[in-house]
Amino acid sequence: MKNILYIGNNLSETGKTETTIETLSENLRMEGYTVYAFSNNKNKLLRLFNMLFAILKYAKKVDYVLIDTYSTQNFYYAYLCSQLCRILKLKYIPILHGGNLPNRLKSKPKLSTAIFSNAYKNVSPSLYIKSEFEKLGYSNVICIPNAIDIKNYPFKQRHHEVVNLLWVRSFSKIYNPLLAIKLLKALKDEGYKATLCMVGPEGDGSFKEAQNLAKTLQVEVKFTGKLSKEEWIHLSEDYNIFINTTNFDNMPVSVMEAMALGLPIVSTNVGGMSFLIENGHDGVLVNPDDSDEFAKAIKWVVSHPNETEQMALHARKKAEQFDWETVKREWQSLLR
Repeated sequence: MKNILYIGNNLSETGKTETTIETLSENLRMEGYTVYAFSNNKNKLLRLFNMLFAILKYAKKVDYVLIDTYSTQNFYYAYLCSQLCRILKLKYIPILHGGNLPNRLKSKPKLSTAIFSNAYKNVSPSLYIKSEFEKLGYSNVICIPNAIDIKNYPFKQRHHEVVNLLWVRSFSKIYNPLLAIKLLKALKDEGYKATLCMVGPEGDGSFKEAQNLAKTLQVEVKFTGKLSKEEWIHLSEDYNIFINTTNFDNMPVSVMEAMALGLPIVSTNVGGMSFLIENGHDGVLVNPDDSDEFAKAIKWVVSHPNETEQMALHARKKAEQFDWETVKREWQSLLR
């Protein structure tokens, strides 16, 4: 069985949301792979040094290097790590998470070429990112979706006498958490009985901004902070609509999980969301940063119980395609 070095932000123990480096590493280990994962250092500069040192340390022990690749500052981690892999003649595989990566390809063409053209393969969790890369001439991209363990997500049909909104993400500007609070205010102003729970850790200062906006608009919002997967799945039983307010996105695991749980999805139509959700079939898509349109979509969900029930069933069926038992075959084929 192959040995793998996985480079990414392994930060859940420091209060951040669990990411693919942890879930995929564990899944691959269960299939018999040896996986070394770096880095869990909170300091960004030390984390980068830790990543580069790991590549040097394990260069002769591993067959592949997986590199989580995002569109924000961590894009430069991927660049430096990938170029060290090139020097050491290591096969490296960027995993293309960042929903804004297509813009990064255009704004940093030379760095992008250096990373992605020289990769053994680029793995895109969504057909959206794959298609955007291919438009710009990259032919070495394959699509392997993010995976969930479907048995951990009990399906439950919801009723909508009261609107109980659930939001699950880290508090970062790119995910536009303030829109969720504006949406709650819009619904309450129209006389709807509505609640909002926001689950997730601080990202870039947006957590405090969200708390302040809730106070300013005089709406009560439940902020849980970071919860474990098991905790938020249990919490989800008390909610009946999942909202995804992001400005940039790829294939968010939290939305896939909500689909599996039977929560009707209302999401902004950005990035890869239209590749994950078929509008009106297994969820509802709305324009970004538009609380009025978002409220209109929520009201449609509430007033069309039969259609909403069918959407939830379709969403669950789609989520079952992302079960690890299915997805693992594609990783095994790639790492063969």
